[in-house]
Amino acid sequence: MNKVIAFSSFSIMKKPYGDPVVAGFEALTPPVFKVAENAEGSIARAKEIDDFEHLGNFERDWGKWGKFAVPNYYDGGFTIAEETRAGTLSIWENIQSVYNFTYSGLHGRAFKLRHKWFREIDYPTHVIWWIEREEIPTWKESVKRYDSLHKRGPTSFSFNISSPFDAQGNSLPNLYDGS
Repeated sequence: MNKVIAFSSFSIMKKPYGDPVVAGFEALTPPVFKVAENAEGSIARAKEIDDFEHLGNFERDWGKWGKFAVPNYYDGGFTIAEETRAGTLSIWENIQSVYNFTYSGLHGRAFKLRHKWFREIDYPTHVIWWIEREEIPTWKESVKRYDSLHKRGPTSFSFNISSPFDAQGNSLPNLYDGS
């Protein structure tokens, strides 16, 4: 198959990085990223290409993934001391692979604790869309997909695990099991 999926997750933390309220999330992030990179169906994930840990995500160089961007509903800070956003951008072979990673293993256990670290928001916390295998999605493109999902609901342009579409634009059965 020449099509793969782009997947982006986005949430707003209760407190900025470094605060004890989100320390558990911060501690789990590196090992979860390692598991994601080795998960069945994982192709690539956005990583900063510089090694300047004193810079926040909005200041870092993300290479082909483009300048870091967040959905318009983000209401947190943009400096490293004030950031309250947590987001990922990645490429996967298929929707089932993302589902398996999200709801099982280390990420599945962390996902069940999300209410400790993240605010409840009335906006999408993840978005999926189909891309060509050789394509690299950008952060800016993910924002367009979030905006579309929020305004129009799931479509073949932007959808979620609960209302997926195949690469031809056909609606698929809900994958989410309520975990």
